[in-house]
Amino acid sequence: MLSMIGLVGGLILLVGLTMRGMNLFISAPLCALLVALSNNMALLTGDTYFVSTYMSGFTSFIAAWFFMFLLGSLFGKFMEDTGAADSVARYIVDKLGMKKAVFAVVAACAILTYGGVNLFVVAFSVYPMALSLFKDANLPRRFIPATLAFGSVTFTMTSAGSPEIQNWIPIKYLGTTPYAGWQVSLVVAIFMALFGYWWLKKIISKAVADGEVFEHRDDDPEIPIRDYPHPITGVITLLVVLALSFSLHSYFGHNALIVALAGGVISIWLINHKYFHNLNNAISEGTNGALIAIGNTAAVVGFGAVAKSTEAFQVAVNIMTQMPGNELIGAAVAVSVIAGLTGSASGGQAIALPLIAPHYIDQGVNPEQLHRVVAISSGALDTLPHNGYVVTTIRAICKETHASAYWSMFAMTGAVPLLGLILAIGLFIFI
Repeated sequence: MLSMIGLVGGLILLVGLTMRGMNLFISAPLCALLVALSNNMALLTGDTYFVSTYMSGFTSFIAAWFFMFLLGSLFGKFMEDTGAADSVARYIVDKLGMKKAVFAVVAACAILTYGGVNLFVVAFSVYPMALSLFKDANLPRRFIPATLAFGSVTFTMTSAGSPEIQNWIPIKYLGTTPYAGWQVSLVVAIFMALFGYWWLKKIISKAVADGEVFEHRDDDPEIPIRDYPHPITGVITLLVVLALSFSLHSYFGHNALIVALAGGVISIWLINHKYFHNLNNAISEGTNGALIAIGNTAAVVGFGAVAKSTEAFQVAVNIMTQMPGNELIGAAVAVSVIAGLTGSASGGQAIALPLIAPHYIDQGVNPEQLHRVVAISSGALDTLPHNGYVVTTIRAICKETHASAYWSMFAMTGAVPLLGLILAIGLFIFI
């Protein structure tokens, strides 16, 4: 009992401290320590001890994603400093009107995500353009994280055919393809896209009606009008990233992003090198931003590593994976809860699938239906405040606070996918 209280209490405390804006380098290990102590985990010595477990999670994430974060941050800063992001944003506003600013950001994120660009990198890459669009349209900037996330981690991330890892992990355990359950997936994706966009616009419109406007900050980039390159240059560099990522994904997996982002950084330097406002400063800020972003995310991953190694977590997993009733509902609950506990959609799948896949397949559950339900459910409760993507996007990239930006983000990345999950299960059961 004490171990379970410690696990749940540590998670609640981490969520609470994150919402209050406490530094994650302090809050994440402190909450992990609470979980470790309540589960009688050794602190400094032993086969599995706190310091080793926490740091293995922390360092493994950095080892796997450092170059993607670094190059993604540099790419975003180069787009910002050359004025390419501003140029694209102004062109879109001129052609579509300021009312389409939100649509432009969502569409850019969706195209890049479905093209295979990593979710973190999409946020880094599109943020400069999103900032410009929201500034020109005079929309409250606290909704930028929700807009970026909606285009990246909802109707594209877990849909049939998506190259994102959340759609590929089930293949290993279920023997399916990335297009599993594509008919239902298409319906659910359209529903999430239409309903989510309507809701996002409604939330932003209400804030505007209440008097909220775009707030300029001292550290916002100010590029003189004469320095703007042609908007096509910004589009070309984005297409370079998309094309390289898509074409190399099957050969190098997620490491293709290193080549793709390097190509993006090099292409924007070659095309727009004479438009750099302050190249040295862009490199410095991009590097520092990458270190902060990956450090914050790794701190939370370390908490998840400690949580996963406890007996209480294993008990919770067993309970979740042995729920009675409809198998698809049981799988959805198990993956959603585990993803929430670990703050990771892929982590929720990787933990739950080895346990539930053989169990449900032996019971005759359609593997394609199970694949799609698992994929969609992993992208719902994973976006609690301590989720790595949430922390990185809100704090490190957009420089907002959880108090101002999180709830609109959860509406898009938590509530909308949950509704999509209910729709998917309903269609699989009754049709």
